[in-house]
Amino acid sequence: MFKRIASDALGFSDIGEIIDPKDYDKVDSDDYIMHEDNEKIFFLIKSKSDEYCFTNVALIHLDGASAISKKRLLKRYSYHDHNISDVMLETAGTIDLDAEIKFQLGKHAYSIDVKKDQIEHLKDLYKALYAIGSLQRDNSHYYRFAERSIELASSTVHRSTSSTTLETQFKEINQHVFDWLHLARDAYCRKDFGEIFEKYINN
Repeated sequence: MFKRIASDALGFSDIGEIIDPKDYDKVDSDDYIMHEDNEKIFFLIKSKSDEYCFTNVALIHLDGASAISKKRLLKRYSYHDHNISDVMLETAGTIDLDAEIKFQLGKHAYSIDVKKDQIEHLKDLYKALYAIGSLQRDNSHYYRFAERSIELASSTVHRSTSSTTLETQFKEINQHVFDWLHLARDAYCRKDFGEIFEKYINN
């Protein structure tokens, strides 16, 4: 018990270890993976108090208050609803015990310490998160372009429509706008980033 309290006090308990894929089924996070919906773990960091599980669709964070407490809070943040930004990697110095990856997930800031001898694997996660964030930013711009273009098109048609056909034209335009934005959302509001993880994560 004393060793665990000392680890908390010194901050050692916060240093995570990257878990080998063959051991994913042994961690607590696996119980919350939606395997039925083809969710898959691509990267997992485990410390004495926390687990950070990166799947193709979300970050699952099992948040523990301390190493001596078994009480945890389950947090799930989908990439669809929480864009990734400000991804940074801090390598370890000569006397440091850990490297650190930092990123913003929506409004939530994360800073995760990992054993410094696992830095090469941590670089893979850095590249994957950076690539996802870049794609999300591009897609956000494209979706706004799609919204703007349909607004301009609808406005133009509305001005050129005669009063006798206004109701019919309105229904047609309304349906077209709905279909257009639905297609744009499917194209640019991505939910599954498994392809990017597969590209950068070398398991």
